[in-house]
Amino acid sequence: MAENDRLRLVIVIGSVRKGRFGPVAAEWLASRARLRRDVDVDVIDLATAWLPDVMSADPTAVKPQAVKDLAPWLAAADAFVVVTPEYNQSFPASLKNAIDWYDEEWHAKPVAFLSYGGASSGLTAVGQLRQVFAEVHAITVRETVSFHNYWERFGPDGRPIDEEEWETAAARMLDRLGWWARALRLARAQEPYGHLQSHARE
Repeated sequence: MAENDRLRLVIVIGSVRKGRFGPVAAEWLASRARLRRDVDVDVIDLATAWLPDVMSADPTAVKPQAVKDLAPWLAAADAFVVVTPEYNQSFPASLKNAIDWYDEEWHAKPVAFLSYGGASSGLTAVGQLRQVFAEVHAITVRETVSFHNYWERFGPDGRPIDEEEWETAAARMLDRLGWWARALRLARAQEPYGHLQSHARE
């Protein structure tokens, strides 16, 4: 497969709390994705991205250096998987902050979710994130990987105890994400997404 035909998948670890489970889940998913011949994988940990949590009301204001540093990684992505817990029936503030700092980097790209939590598996957070990503012109895929009572699902080696079940769910999600990534990359190449927006304002 030609290098430029490969999909660039960015996995975003949304929680920044100490002792979080996100890196374990993200690395497991990344290990599954890296087995695919058509995918290059980057893992972005918001805990080390150092994005500031204060934004300017002036859209022309110069963005902080940390925001500039992360932008090329997001812009180069063909698809995203967001790894999110559920805190108080919602997703982490750090994740909303990261989404809000960017705009065109999300446009016309697919987003999938790996969630974790208690009995709800983090799916309440995912439902809310679907609405947020719609506002930044991203497409969310239906298939998810979700771990309920996640502390019971993983062994000390960082892998799910019933790994075959979760591998099947991950493969299904990555298959769907890949379909959308290829379709939307072709569509963006044929007609830039911003071009459509400019027509809408005319």
